[in-house]
Amino acid sequence: MVTKYLNFIKFEHSVFALPFALSGALLAKENGFPELGSIFFIILAAASARSLAMSLNRIIDKDIDSKNPRTKNRELPKGTISINQAVIFSVISLILLLYATLQLPRICLYLLPIAGIWFFIYPFTKRFTYLSHLWLGVALGASVLAGWIAITGEINSIIPFILGFAVVFWVAGFDIIYACQDFEHDKSSNLCSIPARFGIKNALLISRFFHLLTGFLLVLLGTFIETSIIYWFSVIFVIGMLFYEQSLVKPNDLSKVNLAFFTLNGWISIGFFIFILIEKLV
Repeated sequence: MVTKYLNFIKFEHSVFALPFALSGALLAKENGFPELGSIFFIILAAASARSLAMSLNRIIDKDIDSKNPRTKNRELPKGTISINQAVIFSVISLILLLYATLQLPRICLYLLPIAGIWFFIYPFTKRFTYLSHLWLGVALGASVLAGWIAITGEINSIIPFILGFAVVFWVAGFDIIYACQDFEHDKSSNLCSIPARFGIKNALLISRFFHLLTGFLLVLLGTFIETSIIYWFSVIFVIGMLFYEQSLVKPNDLSKVNLAFFTLNGWISIGFFIFILIEKLV
């Protein structure tokens, strides 16, 4: 039962945003570490927010998923989870999100409706704009700002914005790679994506440009924060992983998309957080 719902929301993909939310929280605390209570509610808020967003995405995209060979066996199209069950799951996720948010600075509650609207609109973006990849990127990039605000209670620095935009372009870049798998389906179904709009070859070039922006922004971030050699190792690590990720995918060979999409990006987010944590410890 639990496994079914974890698969429904692709819980393992939480490794993309959560480590960056925690990185934002660590960077927000100039001296020492955030309180464990704050960290716990940041994790709960991030996990429940993502669960809500994914559940809404699955509900709204049910008909589209049922026509796509890659997604037709997902829980809703296949019938292993009903619409009513998915709605109940969404409501539970929303309740947990509200509870966690209420334990954090009041500004988090004020900003929550913006996040909710953003989550709700995202599944519709592929119906009218090929910039849906950037919309998703902003959703995950905002996790950095959320982690920062959860600790400081205010938007008082450019630092979370720089890291947040690095995440925006990182996510948009790997989402473009992932969308290459659906090139034929998106074209035939009149769905919008960068691969469907510009072709796979050009889409991969755009993905590489976005990842170059990620690398640039991480270097820029290092000039705004007090860093040691450890932070610069994190930058080298991320850029190296992005370079390897891009080398795995070619216009005529998408066989390694899953490795490029999930495994390497999971390492990027977790690895960056570990470097930031070590930086704080030393």
